[in-house]
Amino acid sequence: MPQLEATPEIDFHSESYKDAYSRINAIVIEGEQEAHENYQRLADLLPTDKDQLFGLAKMESRHKKGFEACGRNLKVTPDLEFARQFFLQLHENFQVAAAQNKIVTCLLIQSLIIECFAISAYNIYIPVADDFARKITEGVVKDEYAHLNYGEEWLKANFDTSKAELEEANKQNLPIVWKMLNQVDADAKVLGMEREALVEDFMIQYGEALSNIGFTTRDIMKMSAYGLAAV
Repeated sequence: MPQLEATPEIDFHSESYKDAYSRINAIVIEGEQEAHENYQRLADLLPTDKDQLFGLAKMESRHKKGFEACGRNLKVTPDLEFARQFFLQLHENFQVAAAQNKIVTCLLIQSLIIECFAISAYNIYIPVADDFARKITEGVVKDEYAHLNYGEEWLKANFDTSKAELEEANKQNLPIVWKMLNQVDADAKVLGMEREALVEDFMIQYGEALSNIGFTTRDIMKMSAYGLAAV
């Protein structure tokens, strides 16, 4: 996992920091809201796992409140409209897949892509966060690994029947992640987060998840390369 040294010269109360934070904070708030709704929808698609999925949905709702408190602590109003647009493609792809009962695609989008994206962003943010946000984010990261684990375990148990759909869903959705990373490059840098570290950590998290499900190293290299040229 890439490690960044804390940068003591960051001024958490400067106008430039607050401006960038208004979008980054909105993204994590909206990301947790998306996850909350996605796990509720998955509970409809996987009734045998309903209680577990509702539990994950509640956890995401709690995370959202934590990140809202982080914004209030710095007296920043999150730009939620920006964040909704930021997640729009993944949001729409999840909704389409859910309507078609494509559980595998839904799990790839939420339990692999979004969770790995969140974990990598939080890992890189923690060393450069203000004290209040660091404590909140450290608690959230521990939970996110549990969410990632749910998707991994389900897909691992159903790997043979899921493999082709996973590869197709990866092809459709992974390039969106690289676009998302590019979109927040400037704001993340203001917060002390380097894009190269974000990309590296995401690829580590995502590759490990694919490996745990049952993909070979060669499969993972091929799947991880989709859309990477855009980074």
